[in-house]
Amino acid sequence: MTETTTTTGPRERSPEFSLVQAALRGLREDLFRDVRAYRPMPRAAANGPLAQLFPKRIRRELEVLPHVAVLALAVLTTAVTAATFINPVSALLAGALAAVPVALALIRPVLAWWLSLAASPCLVVVTGGDGLYPWSAGSAVGHTVVMMVVAARTRPRTAAWMWVISGAYSLLAGAAFGRWYNSDTIPMLLVSGIALALVTLIQANRTTRRQVVEERTVTAVERDKRTLLEERTNIARELHDVVAHHMSVVAIQAEAAPYRVENPPPELEQAFVTIRQNAVAALTELRRVLGVVRAEDYQAPDAPQPTLADLDKLLENVRDAGLTVTKGITGAVRELPPGVELSAYRIVQEALSNALRHAPGAEAAVEVSYVLGGLGLRIVNGPPSALAKPSPGAGHGITGMRERVTMLSGAMTAGATADGGYEVTVFVPVPVGEPRPQEAQEPEEPEEDGAA
Repeated sequence: MTETTTTTGPRERSPEFSLVQAALRGLREDLFRDVRAYRPMPRAAANGPLAQLFPKRIRRELEVLPHVAVLALAVLTTAVTAATFINPVSALLAGALAAVPVALALIRPVLAWWLSLAASPCLVVVTGGDGLYPWSAGSAVGHTVVMMVVAARTRPRTAAWMWVISGAYSLLAGAAFGRWYNSDTIPMLLVSGIALALVTLIQANRTTRRQVVEERTVTAVERDKRTLLEERTNIARELHDVVAHHMSVVAIQAEAAPYRVENPPPELEQAFVTIRQNAVAALTELRRVLGVVRAEDYQAPDAPQPTLADLDKLLENVRDAGLTVTKGITGAVRELPPGVELSAYRIVQEALSNALRHAPGAEAAVEVSYVLGGLGLRIVNGPPSALAKPSPGAGHGITGMRERVTMLSGAMTAGATADGGYEVTVFVPVPVGEPRPQEAQEPEEPEEDGAA
């Protein structure tokens, strides 16, 4: 007959046991680990509404108000403790015994709390004539202040453990002194509990507000990054047609070039073949990249990308929408590179759209300046009409314009005008000798020998 050995795994602990274990672990971390740790109280942020009423040179000094308040409470603890003594020396020593933990809470909070708790029975012994057990008047005030300071600098769990241990001391000390008829345990625990609860609530509210501000800051940064990426993607989609057109022209001209020369050398033919192959490969890669940045709902435009020659149509549409706009051109009008033409058109379009949204009923002006060093744009609108209500936008317009100007190594300024309107000025450098891409032409048949 064989014996069967049953192997049991680790016994699963109950939720109650786990809860108690976690609580004891928190007690050890909060009040028993690094008791003498040096943790100076930081300066307070003097940026509240009351602090703004003071000059800047005084506002800096307001950051130490919490430190001054704690030291003032230490002096108050000394006065309360010394009031029960007739001998000045005894009053000074007892007052120092109760006040030192309060001041120490500024730099070593946990150690200050333990010293305050240890000083409580000593003060009861030396002030036995005041009739309070197990907390004398000075120790009750000093210990409550210390707990409030420590609670303001730690987590709510620490405040709860300090109150529980102080209550356990009250019960043990009351039993040891044997004078329950005049014990101040209940008043002490009630007052200190209310004080700790208020401090904990204020600290929790402050922590929550700080976390909300941090989350909003992170959200705003992420939103700005997402907006920037979206605008860059839109610019890449629009410029795709321009770049693809020019690469197609290069491929066509490279293929037609050998037919323009009679009996071209083999090296020249091979060079044009290589140029065409590279152009076709670049077109393929360009389409692949566009497929990555294209959104699912993106529709490729059927018409060519707009240029500055299409500004009149844009202004007509804006006027139909209710915005009074005028156009002025200075300098000799000339053809610019397609990327510059497209970006300039989009900048004017976005600036006028912003005027329609944020300044309904206003008048706007568009100025296009052709100078030797490049192209200048100025779009300005007046203040909105009092009868019209502005509509909020997505906040991407200025970002998109700046991205286009940065791509062209230009400069842009945007801001409110003195009369309550808005002005956008842009300068895009365009070298005078920069050639404009030529359109592809049909290859010409070489002339035959003997042709007239």
